[in-house]
Amino acid sequence: MNLRDLKYFVALADHLHFGRAAAACFVSQPTLSTQIRKLEEELGAPLVERAPRKVMLTPTGLLVAERARRIVGDVEQMKEAARRNMDPEAGTLRLGMFPTLGPYLLPHVVPAIRTRFPQLELLLIEEKSDVLLAQLREGRLDAALLALPVHDEHLHIEPLFEEPFVLAVPDHHPLAGHAPLRLADLSDQRLLLLEDGHCLRDQALDVCHLAGASEKSGFQATSLETLRQMVAANVGVTLLPMLAVQPPVAQSPDIRLVGFADDPPPSRRIAMVWRRSSAMSAFLGDLAGLFRALPADLLRMPAQD
Repeated sequence: MNLRDLKYFVALADHLHFGRAAAACFVSQPTLSTQIRKLEEELGAPLVERAPRKVMLTPTGLLVAERARRIVGDVEQMKEAARRNMDPEAGTLRLGMFPTLGPYLLPHVVPAIRTRFPQLELLLIEEKSDVLLAQLREGRLDAALLALPVHDEHLHIEPLFEEPFVLAVPDHHPLAGHAPLRLADLSDQRLLLLEDGHCLRDQALDVCHLAGASEKSGFQATSLETLRQMVAANVGVTLLPMLAVQPPVAQSPDIRLVGFADDPPPSRRIAMVWRRSSAMSAFLGDLAGLFRALPADLLRMPAQD
């Protein structure tokens, strides 16, 4: 058994398709298939169910895949540790972010990162929070920006900032001129929300629970931009995180943004998270400081026309 074969099997477990797994490993499909069979022979158990158009892992395959990811991740961390000891501010950083944060935060932070760490290659991975946590635990990410709470004693959590929510309503909605709001003002509202799996959906549901509001039935969006367009089209109202309404994001003339007067206002806490065992902890702490230094104006209500 060698590391290469474990990498092949992890790729197959990820893609559940021999062709795509082989392409991800830059080998031919027969080569990958042969090595998987050799791994099965060595372990004395089938790892894969091979159907004509479908690949599934056996129960043994699922267990082996979980352990193989850890082994591959540990080896990558050893390589990273050796390299970081030589030059802690150069090389590649695999940083995860969830979709309702990354596009709106990065324009304000990346210039400072490039200035502070000019030799750093930043690889950004955008996934839902549960996927990012899994990849972080498996060693496929070096760190991730996540919304709290995160419950895992093996992860270091570095709080960064508190991001308030604003209510986005159509231009002629009764609440459009009602500023600032109290949570109680939402008690009769039905909010447009994202589909299951997005942490912003859970955060918005928490706000709805506190306010006595509810979700608008029959509609779930796949992205924040879809929610924005639905509000502009007078379909309903929604909560948006503050960074998602700041320049360079263009304001829509058909949407009014309304802040909250509650103390504290509804918000989400953003943190940088990495493995406690990471050899990059000191460097990641420095990087977290750049995210924490976000200009305060970006977390306040923007001017509206």
